[in-house]
Amino acid sequence: MPRIPAPWTVKRKLLVKSESETDPNFGCKPEERPYPDLVRFGVINLDKPPGPTSHEVAAWIKRILGIKHVGHGGTLEA
Repeated sequence: MPRIPAPWTVKRKLLVKSESETDPNFGCKPEERPYPDLVRFGVINLDKPPGPTSHEVAAWIKRILGIKHVGHGGTLEA
C-alpha cells in the first residue's frame, strides 16, 4: 500500500484560470454595495433572546429597518 504524505507537508499553489474585472453595469463589489441593497437582499443572523416570539422579533426588525417584508427561516425558539 503506497504511503500518503500528511496534508501539512504537501506544497500547494494557487491556480488562477484568468484575471478579469467585473463590469460595473452588472453589480458592484460586496464592500461597495449601497445600504438599501444590503437591506433589500440581505440576511440577518439573529440570536433571539428568550421571551419574545419569532413573530414579535420579525415585527421589530421590520419596524426598526423600515422595510416592507420580513420573515424567518424556521423557528427562532431555543
